[in-house]
Amino acid sequence: MKLSLFSMTILAAGLASAETFSGTVVDVMCKNKDLAGHTRSCAIDCAKSGFGLVQADGKFLKFDESGNARTFSMLKKSSKDKDLKVKVTGTLDGEVIKVQAVELLP
Repeated sequence: MKLSLFSMTILAAGLASAETFSGTVVDVMCKNKDLAGHTRSCAIDCAKSGFGLVQADGKFLKFDESGNARTFSMLKKSSKDKDLKVKVTGTLDGEVIKVQAVELLP
């Protein structure tokens, strides 16, 4: 199947618009609580509410369903219990990040 030049341009534009966001990953239920005391086990227990990112300026950006699944998987594999700083790659749609990748920082 051949892609038209128009299709390839649209695809490339979508990939080019990906941004990197950083901050603390937290479940939606705990987004307004003390982040320093927030734990991985709490995030896993509250995963049904979804996840998001609290940026340094305090702004909360919610993850899309794909981002929720990626984050849940990452947290389950991790042994880090607190200070859940992450780097997220994706595109911003309003106040929701369409997550392409999420990485827990050391």
